Amino acid sequence: MKKKILLIDDKESIAKVVSIYLSAEFDLTYFENPIKAIAWLQEGNIPDLIISDIRMPEMRGDEFLHYLKNNALFKTIPVVMLSSEESTSERIRLLEEGADDYILKPFNPMELKIRIKKIIKE
Repeated sequence: MKKKILLIDDKESIAKVVSIYLSAEFDLTYFENPIKAIAWLQEGNIPDLIISDIRMPEMRGDEFLHYLKNNALFKTIPVVMLSSEESTSERIRLLEEGADDYILKPFNPMELKIRIKKIIKE
């Protein structure tokens, strides 16, 4: 059975690229904002890993991470943060707040796939 990955990014092009590289090995669910992802999670859907952009309208990725890590049902789900901003202080802050990895955009999809496999240890 394929591991489940939840991807949240306001840019559909990112979702398409990630899907091309991950869909053969993972069951991928995509939402363009964290609010829709939270509704999906609250319906009882629990992914094996979450990939979230940071800069999004409606709710930022760091706010979504905070929500996840402060919710008993979701706090153990590994989270990989994506960002186009190379900020050491932001990367450190998000890793301290519970992100399992932080990947800069643009990223190599193969590198993302390898990092995901290491985190969820297939």
